Amino acid sequence: MNPDFRPALSVVIPVYNEADGLAALFARLYPALDALGERYEVIFVNDGSRDASAARLAQQQRARPDVTRVILFNGNYGQHMAILAGFEHTRGEVVVTLDADLQNPPEEIGALLAKMREGYDYVGTIRRQRQDSWFRRHASRWMNALRERITHVRMTDQGCMLRAYGRDVVDTINRCSEVNTFVPALAYTFSLRPTEIEVAHEERAAGESKYSLFKLIRLNFDLMTGFSLMPLQFMSFLGIALALASGALFAWLMLDRILFGSQVQGVFTLFAITFCLLGVLLFSIGLLGEYIGRIYEQVRGRPRYVVQAVLDDTETD
Repeated sequence: MNPDFRPALSVVIPVYNEADGLAALFARLYPALDALGERYEVIFVNDGSRDASAARLAQQQRARPDVTRVILFNGNYGQHMAILAGFEHTRGEVVVTLDADLQNPPEEIGALLAKMREGYDYVGTIRRQRQDSWFRRHASRWMNALRERITHVRMTDQGCMLRAYGRDVVDTINRCSEVNTFVPALAYTFSLRPTEIEVAHEERAAGESKYSLFKLIRLNFDLMTGFSLMPLQFMSFLGIALALASGALFAWLMLDRILFGSQVQGVFTLFAITFCLLGVLLFSIGLLGEYIGRIYEQVRGRPRYVVQAVLDDTETD
């Protein structure tokens, strides 16, 4: 690594099957960064794309070798693993993450950089006038509220990946070895002066969203179990409450049988209570399994991702 190449800004962009929209991204990204008048680098991380994304990223790296690096994964490891790989290769004092779909305009990077210069070490963002469906906007709001109550990680808009991180925060994140994680939540945990600003939001330039409803639920579930023990503690307290309630119900039924004899009434009520308890029990086992699964994945010690190649000519500059 050339020690003289120390950009003020590093931009990390994970890419997964975005070949159709990369040309539009390049056309807007580099002029926006050039207009800042700062020394910068752009790090693309190809997360095992099955389309022509890798080839187009390699072509762009050859077109702008002075500021562009490309990391190629050998498979699909997920957006946050791609961001972590990008973090490990950054050299800038400020690191900005940006999605490749142009829903977050590259022109907003200057606003994040200006906010960081005010003394903050982490700048989150809130999408202004989101170009998503009514259901997606409100579902995201409800999940954000639930997640904040459980994890105490305060992010108004966790789905917006246009964020800025100070060098110290990035270095701390790089020391983490978690297999399952959520980068913005880690940053909030480690930052001393976090803040948020509003940014514009646009429709996708091309392609489809990589986050289905199931993946969004899965992501929030990972976030809540990865940053808090509250779900497990809640189920423990619920188990104690149900055990006490079941004991009281048993005592009442025995007393009723002694005083009034055997009765047939209430059989369906007992069935309903039994099924309810079974549902709670199965959910508790599943929640416990989620935590055990995270431990299992961590103790195996497998690499979080495998880098196939790094295209980098900036070291010779």
